[in-house]
Amino acid sequence: MRAAGTRPRGRLVERIWFGSRLAALPLLPLSVAFWVVSTLRRLAYRWGILSSERLPVPVIVVGNLTVGGAGKTPLVIWLARHLCDRGIRAGVLSRGYGGSARTFPLAVTPATDPGLVGDEPVLIAQRTGCPVVVDPDRARGGRWLLGNAACDLLVADDGLQHYRLARDLEIVVIDGERRFGNGFLLPAGPLREGRGRLRHVDLVVVNGGAPRPGEHAMRLYADEVRSLATPAVGEPIAGWRGRRVHAVAGIGNPGRFFRMLEEIGLQVDALPFPDHHPFGPADIDPPGGAPVLMTEKDAVKCRAFAGARHWVVPVSAEPDAAFASRLDARLSELLDG
Repeated sequence: MRAAGTRPRGRLVERIWFGSRLAALPLLPLSVAFWVVSTLRRLAYRWGILSSERLPVPVIVVGNLTVGGAGKTPLVIWLARHLCDRGIRAGVLSRGYGGSARTFPLAVTPATDPGLVGDEPVLIAQRTGCPVVVDPDRARGGRWLLGNAACDLLVADDGLQHYRLARDLEIVVIDGERRFGNGFLLPAGPLREGRGRLRHVDLVVVNGGAPRPGEHAMRLYADEVRSLATPAVGEPIAGWRGRRVHAVAGIGNPGRFFRMLEEIGLQVDALPFPDHHPFGPADIDPPGGAPVLMTEKDAVKCRAFAGARHWVVPVSAEPDAAFASRLDARLSELLDG
């Protein structure tokens, strides 16, 4: 039995990234090379050597500085719903990480095979009802959305480093528990860009942990469990307090999911997997008859072989009121100014 928050064997790289800086020192020369290449690329866009494409509607980018999950997808879902509540028709752009598709752009519906487009776009389509398109070239995907759906604004999920698409608002999500790990750039550390990049974004959101000056707090919460095999069947998660469950998570930080369940009062046997893991039936069928709980992101890949013991825990994001206020002010500038 694994304890909650532990990682599968073989994830040595993450133990280096989020552990001792000394273990990362042999990789620092490669990180210097990565810094040179990424900096030159960013400057090439800034100086017009490489061109960014500006679309005829505002573009909001939600991203992070580190590799792996920080809570971007729950925030994108919250953002899409928030825009809808304001009467703003939003479309969502995604790279489609983990999908097998080779032809783009590709429209995503709640019924699209996540093996084709990745788990996150399918989850966003299911939770928001917004038009979603997958395309590694976000600008091309944006043009497709504008030509095929009525959109007042586009949201790019995980597009912070995709400088070919010009943006009007940048939101960075930080894992409040792990922050920036050892602080090194890839491959010695988890950073895609240096921390100085935060000075140039519009809003910084911290998922869990304590926000620092200039950052906004965000929490993830769950209030129900739903049968994966029979989605119409759901129960308040509070009624599961004291029950022993298996918890499956193939996300960037599985420990956060396990701790959330434990804080609710469940007794958790944790089964962590790598982010975007391609689940098969054996992965979600641990010995014994205890229920198996999983994240929504994993559930979209497991529905076809789920049984009566499999349950999904929908998680929602709740950024602080100051974030919503600043966002609304900026939206007014972009859409009404």
